[in-house]
Amino acid sequence: MGMTFFVALEDVPTCTHQQKKVRVNRGIPIFYEPEKLKKTRSLLMERLDEHKPDEPMHGPLRLVVTWCFKKKGKHVDGEYKTTKPDVDNMLKLLQDCMTRLGFWDDDRFVVSLISEKYWADVPGIYIEIKEMNQDGLGSVL
Repeated sequence: MGMTFFVALEDVPTCTHQQKKVRVNRGIPIFYEPEKLKKTRSLLMERLDEHKPDEPMHGPLRLVVTWCFKKKGKHVDGEYKTTKPDVDNMLKLLQDCMTRLGFWDDDRFVVSLISEKYWADVPGIYIEIKEMNQDGLGSVL
């Protein structure tokens, strides 16, 4: 069991979780999210909310995320995107939003993670979540 869906986005967010900021107040570091990160989180929460399951998924899960960036310049549909942002940095914010929305109880259940980024004619984020076998036999593609 699992789910597959596509979140159409004219501009795939490039803002990442690592863009949090810190300021020091009386010698105490205070972390905060700049406005761009807040807007990106809000956009992802709004668009992912349309796809959240009725009940959180449990047990080991495989998360497959394909980032489809709007094709520009001489790039062709389906060509790997080798420029920033880094795939691993984009995933943290996405997983945090999915956890908050109740796709799963905790992102520790994501035991397998596959992510790629491409230039595409149709921009957005393709997401597949698959429940895996407890014994690990579901880990073979």
